[in-house]
Amino acid sequence: MIGSIELGLLYGVVALGVFLTFRVLNFPDLTVDGSFTTGAAVAAAMIVNGQSPVLATVAGGGAGLVAGIVTGILHTKGRIDGLLAGILTMIALWSVNLRIMGSSNVSLLREDTLFTPLREAQWLGRTWWAVLLLLGFLLVLTLLVDWFLSTDLGLAIQATGNNAQMIRSLGVNTDNTKILTLALSNGLVGLGGAMVAQYQGFSDISMGIGLILVGLASVILGQAIVGQRFLFQATIAVVVGAVLYRLIVFGALRAGLDPNDMKAITAILVVAALLLPRWGFLKRVPSLRTRGGRVPPREPAPDPVSEIDAEANATAVPADPPAAAATPPTKAGG
Repeated sequence: MIGSIELGLLYGVVALGVFLTFRVLNFPDLTVDGSFTTGAAVAAAMIVNGQSPVLATVAGGGAGLVAGIVTGILHTKGRIDGLLAGILTMIALWSVNLRIMGSSNVSLLREDTLFTPLREAQWLGRTWWAVLLLLGFLLVLTLLVDWFLSTDLGLAIQATGNNAQMIRSLGVNTDNTKILTLALSNGLVGLGGAMVAQYQGFSDISMGIGLILVGLASVILGQAIVGQRFLFQATIAVVVGAVLYRLIVFGALRAGLDPNDMKAITAILVVAALLLPRWGFLKRVPSLRTRGGRVPPREPAPDPVSEIDAEANATAVPADPPAAAATPPTKAGG
């Protein structure tokens, strides 16, 4: 179970990248299936050739970033449909990844990786210390994403996903914001691929197949449970969804299901996370509605005419009281 949580936290990096394109930019990017393997391939090739694991991990993220730029240029400058642009880049990356690795897989079992100190200390997969370290790294990465999306450039990216025509009318170059978002998204995916390869001890050409479904399952499942009302809540939900997804897979395998059925299980999870909120099932969960579990009663909408009358009565100057009727003077001694 601890190993599943650790792997879920690593896939949380990938889920953050999918969140940027799927939720923020509203872009169906299939490049992640290839950029994930690209990050793993670059990191594995550099480690086998004697490079530092830290440098190899950063290079893996950079390779994913370049893949995202290619997709962005195909879509914005080449005017190719976003879905097709991602598919084209993903297919091209298959050959690129084979060239990088030199074979269909590369073993890292005898090499020093980022996780070698944790394995030597017998923390990895056995104690909660490795979980805490990975959780701390992922929280820092989440805070960086939140900070970036709160800047002027990040707000322009969010506006591009919400209403590209409106933000374009304000002078923002939406082509640049799309390219930047796709680059950052696939950079995170490549970074996650480099870390997953070092954690598992190998890089394989097919390790990224169906990854977009895993990322979508993490995003949709997490936000269906935690919510997405605030930006920080939405990004934390992505991390929770990634861990929860790995725990569901762990439980399915422990229950005796065939590992070959995992893709079908993932598809069922995504469908369930999409349909259950529409059917009203998850709307009854207290944590999704209010903090205290109760929905406050809605106050009736104020009547504008009544408000105007009340304001007029409050500010009106009271009229002077009527003067008393004058009495005729009486004659003295009369």
